[in-house]
Amino acid sequence: MTAPPAGHGPCDREPGDHGPGDGDRKAADWWTTSVSRMAPGVVELRGHPVQELIGSTGLCSVIWLMLRGTLPTRAQADLLEAALVAGVDHGPQAPSIAIARMAATCGVGLNSAVASAVNVLGDSHGGAGQECVLLLQDICDLTDQGAELNAATEQVVARWREHSRYLPGFGHRFHPRDPRRDPLLALVDAATDQGVVPGRHLRAAWAVERALNRGRSRPVPMNIDGATAVIYAELGFPAPLARGLFVLSRSVGILAHAWEESQSGVRNKGPIPRDVLPTYAGPTHG
Repeated sequence: MTAPPAGHGPCDREPGDHGPGDGDRKAADWWTTSVSRMAPGVVELRGHPVQELIGSTGLCSVIWLMLRGTLPTRAQADLLEAALVAGVDHGPQAPSIAIARMAATCGVGLNSAVASAVNVLGDSHGGAGQECVLLLQDICDLTDQGAELNAATEQVVARWREHSRYLPGFGHRFHPRDPRRDPLLALVDAATDQGVVPGRHLRAAWAVERALNRGRSRPVPMNIDGATAVIYAELGFPAPLARGLFVLSRSVGILAHAWEESQSGVRNKGPIPRDVLPTYAGPTHG
């Protein structure tokens, strides 16, 4: 029997070398996840067989399950659903909706139209809820350290205003008073009374609104971004998920608008009517 060449015996592996079967394990571990399990004949979501969820668990509860790892109570799911319903649509004047409708006339599929719209839900259009959660959390952190609520609010508002005169979640460019805020805040108020949520972020939001409106003749009320931020924060969702949940919600309206526009028969619809020419501000000749 011929001995293996020097450096090629079973004890001569370099660091990082893998034995038989190690490659399969490495490949299997590449996308390790606790979100779902799939095997022949098996689909589980966070440990729940999907066949047990189908027909018995609502979509909002499944969203909670996928993001949090547990199923919500009925009261928690109802509050989350209210926030998602409120953010579904705001008409074609919203850039994301307009983009979905334009894209739908360009010969792309619904998936591309929806993706085009979702891709513009950024810091300015779609990110206020996430920012508002951070604002409210800053106030809650100070009160946790012993600060009085109004003093903490004044301190945080002053700090945020060093970067922008606008506070996320307050005021609206279109609505003097956002029609979606009061029903949402009433639900949070009731959930607080029932012990479903602690109410800390709700109290912080009211304190911000009072601080903003002190001495003003024209009020700056909380808007839907503020109201939904309160809900997401009260339910324990981290700030980045406030934007993610808004994207899920608004995708419903985006899909509806893209589908409607795709049925119109119009091709290559631009942002303004064809007979309206953009104002030209460059040099002219002759």
